[in-house]
Amino acid sequence: MPAMTLPPLTPEQQVKPRRFELRISLLFAALFVPMGVHLPYFPLWLEAKGFDPEQIAVILSAPMFLRVITTPLITAMADRAKDRANVFIFLAASALLLSLGYFLEPTYLIVLAVSLGLSVVWTPHSPIADSLALSGVRRFGSDYAAMRIWGSIAFLAGSLGAGFILSLTGAGAVPAIISIGLLGCFLMSFITPQLGKPRRASPLSATDMHQAVPKLFNRYFLLMAAGTGVIIASHGFLYGFVSIYWKSLGISETVVGLLWSWGVAAEILMFMLFTRLFGRHSTVFVLILAGVGAIIRWVAYPLIWPLGFGVSGFFAVQSLHAFSTALVLIGVQKLIAESVPEERTGAAQGIAYFTNGMSMAVVTLLSGPLYERFGAGGFYFMAGVAAFAILLVLAAARSAPQLGQRRRDH
Repeated sequence: MPAMTLPPLTPEQQVKPRRFELRISLLFAALFVPMGVHLPYFPLWLEAKGFDPEQIAVILSAPMFLRVITTPLITAMADRAKDRANVFIFLAASALLLSLGYFLEPTYLIVLAVSLGLSVVWTPHSPIADSLALSGVRRFGSDYAAMRIWGSIAFLAGSLGAGFILSLTGAGAVPAIISIGLLGCFLMSFITPQLGKPRRASPLSATDMHQAVPKLFNRYFLLMAAGTGVIIASHGFLYGFVSIYWKSLGISETVVGLLWSWGVAAEILMFMLFTRLFGRHSTVFVLILAGVGAIIRWVAYPLIWPLGFGVSGFFAVQSLHAFSTALVLIGVQKLIAESVPEERTGAAQGIAYFTNGMSMAVVTLLSGPLYERFGAGGFYFMAGVAAFAILLVLAAARSAPQLGQRRRDH
């Protein structure tokens, strides 16, 4: 298949902006700090405001359904803009303003409406930052991983810092900490490098997806993408209710932050060691290992406290984040690299984002009734979700040789 012809770089686009890598690294750090606050602690705030598990599940899942549709459209709009940096600044300002809606009377409809609006303008931050970083990789030979890792470090710092603050103030301070984080993101957005329009569609861009989706409709890729999405979705119960569960056991906000940070640290470690440990293994093997890690993790969660393993047991199980999450993220990239032509990688990323997002939204929505009825026992259902994902990967593996033959013949 011939490669797409890319538009030539203008003379201005060939000039590397001053301190490009530092500016992108700071941008990643700024946008991941509020994420490190929202993911672990927003459910605690919702519970503190009197919402029941089913309401919490709707407030968390409804934005997931919406952003799967809006994020590709916004990244496509950013591609067509004069400069993506301007779009990022606008989105950062909009996210900051909308986050102030959580200071209104926290009725169910108000919190749901604010969450929906916030997801539209907040979620595109990461793919647009990715697109800027990848433009630097292509044009100037920048190291993507060296820039992106500061996002993970900032997520850790945000989780730890917020946990310490909330241990002193209580969950009521969560909206203020999120807004302060988004203020930092807005202020940092002004150092976003001006790179002009991208030569390739940004990650998750609806434009690239629309043009290339028909070419990616093959059994192997779709089943594998579905498998990765379902493994990720099995984390829906964790993201929605594990902080609430830990708090119900009397675990402090500081330790909750440490537990979340430990999982992210395990993920980073897997990224560092993956090539040495599993680099020669197939995508199917990597994803099955991820699914098995998820099953062990979900089966273990409800047993740790009753069996007397305490907080140290939760730390041990959080280490499995390296398998249930990091291996999936790596597996998606291996899948795309092995089965998708280079000019269609953006669309493939978009399809993976769609399957991950929709699956996660559905499972998160179901997690509310599960937690309300079964408490931590809801994790057992997540083990079933991960087992189903393994079946999808195994079904995909049966068509892998035929796909390889078709590509060679082509």
